[in-house]
Amino acid sequence: MTDQWTRANTDWFHAAKWGTMTHFLADFASNVSAVEVPIDDWNRRAESVDVDLLARRIADTGAGYHIFTIGQNSGYFCSPNAYYDSLVGTPSRLSQRDLIADLAAALARFSVPMFAYLPTHPGALYSHALEALKFTPKWDASRTGIVPGAYLAAHDVDDRLTEGMQNWEAVIREWSTRWGKSISGWWFDGCYFADKLFLHDDAPNFRSFVEAAKAGNPDSLVAFGTGVRIPIASATPYEDYTAGELNDLWLGNKWGPQSRFIDGAQFHALTYLGKWWGEGPTRFCDELAIGYTKHINGADGVLTWDIPTGQDGQIPDDFRRQLTAIGCATRR
Repeated sequence: MTDQWTRANTDWFHAAKWGTMTHFLADFASNVSAVEVPIDDWNRRAESVDVDLLARRIADTGAGYHIFTIGQNSGYFCSPNAYYDSLVGTPSRLSQRDLIADLAAALARFSVPMFAYLPTHPGALYSHALEALKFTPKWDASRTGIVPGAYLAAHDVDDRLTEGMQNWEAVIREWSTRWGKSISGWWFDGCYFADKLFLHDDAPNFRSFVEAAKAGNPDSLVAFGTGVRIPIASATPYEDYTAGELNDLWLGNKWGPQSRFIDGAQFHALTYLGKWWGEGPTRFCDELAIGYTKHINGADGVLTWDIPTGQDGQIPDDFRRQLTAIGCATRR
């Protein structure tokens, strides 16, 4: 019952004002075409990230927290998971290095909290994993741009994907338990079918999914991305802050926060500082980026700027410079 649920305390998040997100992926953000990357190449990429340098550069900008992708649609994830591999098999698309743990530890040395990003489903373009995890969609999901039209209605499974959701919760629980309090929050993407997958009185549902995510840190913050929604709203009483995905700042500006909380969740907006998610160059002048950050903060909201990284996980110089300008203007 939702009346027995208590959201986590978001005071520290509110005080952080703004933070950053990076998409460290085998392909690129929101890709809708299947990708094959040699496992050795993916492992080399994960190993090449200098987490100490990345953490120092994030901290130097003044960012109050950082969101980092475990993985997305391709099924390549930058952290090992024994339960996942027990079902999907090997060779694994999960890196041998636990990049999430390493970066969280590096950021902690600069007192920068870290969030983990993950879809509410396994890699939607990796059909082998979808089948192995019992997560093959029965309904037509092509309108989301996430699951290819050719890979629909392939199996006779229940609309709730009960076994698949339980497996995915177990994968998330293993990660959460391992990382513990080094992970301060989660941003879950792709929650496009909440009515089918989450809005149920019995598990699997929003509550069981959040309990899995918070297994290692009950105080961690959780949000569910349901796509771009104007005005920004809370997806469920079980989330602690709004996912707040925005493409057009002007719509976000028109429907900006009127108070700190939306249906009990901390108001939070997420948009990209570059030309698209995970891509450059910067699309705004410093004055606009600073002003929009102040606008959200001035209404007691929190803002996340998505920024690109190179193959080695490092932030391009033009983004570091603009983020530093935002930090200087908002941390005085």
